[in-house]
Amino acid sequence: MASRRDFLALGGAAAAAALLPGRAFATTATGVKLHGLSAFGDLKYKPDFTHFDYVNPDAPKGGQMNFAPPNATLNQSFLTFNTLNSLVLKGDSPPRTELCFDSLMTSALDEPDAVYGLLAESVTLSQDRNGFRFDLRRQARFHDGSPVTAADIAFALTLYKDRGHPNLSKALRYMTEAVAVDPVTLDLTFNGEQSAQNILSVVAMPIVSKAFYTANDFDASTMTPPLSSGPYKLGRVVAGQTVEYDRVADYWGRDLAVNRGLNNFDRIRIDFYLDRQAAFEAFKKGDTHFREEFTSRVWATGYDFPALKDGKVVKREFPGEKSPSMQSVALNQRRPQFRDARVRRAIANCFDFEWIRRALFFGSYERSQSNFERSDYKAEGLPSPQELALLEPFRAELPPETFGEPVMQPVSDGSGHDRKLLGAASKLLAEAGWKRAGNFVVNEKGERLQVEMLAEDDGIVRIFTPWAENMKAIGIDVSIRQVDSTQYERRQSDFDFDFNMLAWSIGATPTADGLEILYDSRMAKTPGQRNYPGTESRAIDALIVAEAYVGKSIVMKRFHARGRGRASRIEKPFSHLTIVVREVEEKGEAA
Repeated sequence: MASRRDFLALGGAAAAAALLPGRAFATTATGVKLHGLSAFGDLKYKPDFTHFDYVNPDAPKGGQMNFAPPNATLNQSFLTFNTLNSLVLKGDSPPRTELCFDSLMTSALDEPDAVYGLLAESVTLSQDRNGFRFDLRRQARFHDGSPVTAADIAFALTLYKDRGHPNLSKALRYMTEAVAVDPVTLDLTFNGEQSAQNILSVVAMPIVSKAFYTANDFDASTMTPPLSSGPYKLGRVVAGQTVEYDRVADYWGRDLAVNRGLNNFDRIRIDFYLDRQAAFEAFKKGDTHFREEFTSRVWATGYDFPALKDGKVVKREFPGEKSPSMQSVALNQRRPQFRDARVRRAIANCFDFEWIRRALFFGSYERSQSNFERSDYKAEGLPSPQELALLEPFRAELPPETFGEPVMQPVSDGSGHDRKLLGAASKLLAEAGWKRAGNFVVNEKGERLQVEMLAEDDGIVRIFTPWAENMKAIGIDVSIRQVDSTQYERRQSDFDFDFNMLAWSIGATPTADGLEILYDSRMAKTPGQRNYPGTESRAIDALIVAEAYVGKSIVMKRFHARGRGRASRIEKPFSHLTIVVREVEEKGEAA
């Protein structure tokens, strides 16, 4: 069932607009050359800054770091790869290909929604704020020694808009023109419908050579890397198993303020493992030097191997960043049995978080009540007048709960089999037309309520098993299907599942573009996008549009998709990180 949090975040426009990035960006000077852009107006780093505060500008260069990446982007895969082209939807590319590319501008890790010049030496805003002129650095070079020109950048952005990965083309849909005025001057023009943060996404896109993709097929899955200009280039590649990125010793941008103290390893090696346990065993042996731990059981019981006891491994917890994040389950509403919110709520009642937290999670996790937990965008209290003004046009199609206090997840007695919650779940199924017939519930056609829980590793199966037992107790015909990670990714991308685990985080100031990928009705019909539950709501679509248009960008007060397919949430208060310090100290500081 949709709650008020489904719809609030895109609201609060009139009263709050003066405090939000859309308005802050409106104060950015026009007609003058700027060294950076910020959705909040003022930049932390001044034009004469020498390096970002969080780096060691004198960090030694050298050594090699081996690791299995904890995250990926575009068409990148953790498990294998069959192409080196990460810029299209087709194929699986290795993580960290972005190390090979430069972009017009680059972000600072300690400053949300701000970018500073990389290929661009400066940027000038037009008076209507829909045009951006970039003066490029004349020393910029591709790895073959050819100059990076405005024509290359205009070509790359136009190519991505027309044929690039959906995450690239979607962000570029507001761009109407990319023009090379001369070799070192680039003009980008937008249609006026873009949010303030949209330009920040565009200027961060990887730049490729026009000459290379004039001679080569952009859409092909290929093991030939594109010509790029970044601090690393592809070295040794063993298809599907290993990829190495070699530092470019004469990288043209190595002395720029935005790069000083970064890109320190001579080589970064990524090995691919079939599952998490194999990757963990490699880490214990010292084959990899860095690991981010996501499994509470392993974190609590697995780190007792010799290298840790000998002081060769540092195990450390870091507080979670204050940015929206979520780990939950998606119930695929493209499947008819999950379209009724009462069925989804019944399944949620079967998840005994309190028991699982104690018995399986070793007390590591806390329950999340929002897609925007640990952020300022989490809904609290009754709707404000401004929020109500945005919700009212949809009152007839929204449940009454949307207009009340935020709906909370059920709390069990911690027994693992809470009779009160399971009784309520059975009642919900009956109200939805599912009647008990022997060991199962059936609909009016005599069909069982079937649920296949899709898992990719043993850790997820451990969580699903007690949940499935409670579902069986109320008559659901439930099964757990464990598949290899390649099949899991493919089925998830194609929306070919009933029930699967997912996790994501969003930037510090979520944008309409980002929200569309997760919640827009069109994305429910677009394979490869991240609207996994199949959320289709006119109200949500309209409020995402409001996010884009009101003041050019409204940082969401609250946006929460409880009931729109997500049955339950687990909140991770810490990101667990382990590093082999000995290797790092001997061979150079972290990149």
